[in-house]
Amino acid sequence: MSLNRRHAAVGILALAGAMLPQGRARAQTPPEIASIDDTPAHIGTGKDKFEHLVAPVMINDQGPFQFMLDTGANTSCISNDLAHRLMLASTRPAIVHTVVGARERPGVLIDRLEVGARTRRAVRVAALPLGAQLDGILGVDWLKGQRLELDFRSDSIAITRSKHEVSRDGVAVVPARQNLGQLTIFDADASGKRIRAMIDSGSQMSMCNAPLRALVADANRRALRDDTHPRVGLETVAGEQFSGEMLYLPFLRLGGLQLGIVPLVYADVPVFDLWGLRQTPAIILGMDLLSQFDAISLDFGQAQVTFDLAPSTTTSAAIGSA
Repeated sequence: MSLNRRHAAVGILALAGAMLPQGRARAQTPPEIASIDDTPAHIGTGKDKFEHLVAPVMINDQGPFQFMLDTGANTSCISNDLAHRLMLASTRPAIVHTVVGARERPGVLIDRLEVGARTRRAVRVAALPLGAQLDGILGVDWLKGQRLELDFRSDSIAITRSKHEVSRDGVAVVPARQNLGQLTIFDADASGKRIRAMIDSGSQMSMCNAPLRALVADANRRALRDDTHPRVGLETVAGEQFSGEMLYLPFLRLGGLQLGIVPLVYADVPVFDLWGLRQTPAIILGMDLLSQFDAISLDFGQAQVTFDLAPSTTTSAAIGSA
């Protein structure tokens, strides 16, 4: 089976890693940021044709422009076309990591970038070939230890101060750690085996690496299930094509949250090397799974991920000690 650009399964990990200084393949520090505005912001969102969250952004007092919200990217980017139209000043090139690898991209300087009530100045970003429907990508660089709330009920996002939460009826709070700017859930397992999980709103579909694929194969063998799966054609938002294998994870636990029959795409891609997850079973939680919840909050100050269960989700998910 091949899913083409019109029908789904694209945009996985628009930016899997950092906008890095030229010549550095990996970096443990965030990209350069001239200033951070911590003003609380509440922003209405839309969706593009691939179900990514899209927010209005003002650049140099012009716009609004449509930027995809990507929690899998630790830096923001702009489309080549918009950078050209706004005549943004060139700056040093950047090495940008997508799911399929690293490539040098032109760098440009944004004097003023506004997201809702929040403003950043002197922002250096990479310019990417993003296509006609997308003007840019908002990464987690503009959060800086704060809280991002993705509300799928009201089609909105909020950026607020960090706050500690605990699990309660209908809400699961899962501890996480920061890894290259993103939050990684360590308290997770798949069919009884410990795994790691990352939240990526820039990925249309959830995705796994080779060690997790092996866990699925082992579970299928033990249950006497067929382990052959259809191939799917995929494409990053930068236009890079690759393919994967569509399969289903029988059971997934994230802290006290338990999910069954989770669809995944397996592809042997370099992004897992960037995150140091080549040997460890790992899953990237994309929009196909995230949008099943009422809301999800990523707290970069408390290193927590909060899942607010939608009524339809409670039929296949339970909260409690696992």
